[in-house]
Amino acid sequence: MTLSTEEEQMIEDILRAYQNNENIQQLKHYVHHGAVTTYEHCVHVTRASCWINRRLHLNADEEVLLISAFLHDFYLYDWHKGDASHRLHGFFHPDVACRNAIQNFQIGEKEQAIIRSHMWPLTFLRLPMSREAWIVCITDKYCSIVESVLQRRETKNNVGK
Repeated sequence: MTLSTEEEQMIEDILRAYQNNENIQQLKHYVHHGAVTTYEHCVHVTRASCWINRRLHLNADEEVLLISAFLHDFYLYDWHKGDASHRLHGFFHPDVACRNAIQNFQIGEKEQAIIRSHMWPLTFLRLPMSREAWIVCITDKYCSIVESVLQRRETKNNVGK
């Protein structure tokens, strides 16, 4: 998904205050899918959300959309480690990410609802209730699949080299 220079600049302008936060920078140290870090995944979801919103003319609030997409997995731990508190990660990390986003950035209620609902249908009681929430929810699944499948292909292609 290629973004225009204008779209890239808009994302940079909206996320500038978030990207340099020291806790956000920690996401670069946690693996999310395959060899993709949690930080990279959040960037992928943000960029893809922008692309989908613009190309499909969904008219979502872009600031709310991009902030929520960027912070949707702001949970600050490696869920692959055998820590008992990370069991059922898929069910509980939206609340952890939301708490971290509130503590670090004082995000609004709409952003909170988007972050909390991004794992639907796994978190079946947290149905996305806004256009922005649906975009982040669907885009998160798309990016997760692409990251996981591409990693498997790269690993398979590198075996025996």
